[in-house]
Amino acid sequence: MSVLPDTGYRPTAEEVAGIHEWFAAYDAASGRRDIEAMADLAVFPLNLVSDRPDGEGVGAQWDRGRFVEAMTRIMGEGDEDIAFESTRTPVFLGPSIAVVFTDSVMTAGGETQRLRYADVLVRRGATWAFQTMLQGRWGDQLP
Repeated sequence: MSVLPDTGYRPTAEEVAGIHEWFAAYDAASGRRDIEAMADLAVFPLNLVSDRPDGEGVGAQWDRGRFVEAMTRIMGEGDEDIAFESTRTPVFLGPSIAVVFTDSVMTAGGETQRLRYADVLVRRGATWAFQTMLQGRWGDQLP
């Protein structure tokens, strides 16, 4: 059993539901390979944190154009949808900032891949958006 860190902020049920609704929209766009819709759900410049195969940590900032180009290349072309089964654990740092840890199984073209990553989401008005993506083993995709 994992214990969430005590950040001093207790989110409401509506705030937690808002995070899960945001991810449902993001996963739906990802599943359709609708990169522009995915980009609409971000705050740019977008921060990325990963590591390279040699173990070195790296970070980058992408503008919308770089995000669209990279995600189009990473997600590939194809007519088939991508399916996600994910368990998400949001940790709220306040009413407008959450770090969300995700364990996911992605299936595309009959191939299954397990993913573990985290995102930093910020609320702008009534809408959440992701501002930072954290995932291991993608550093060779960053400049």
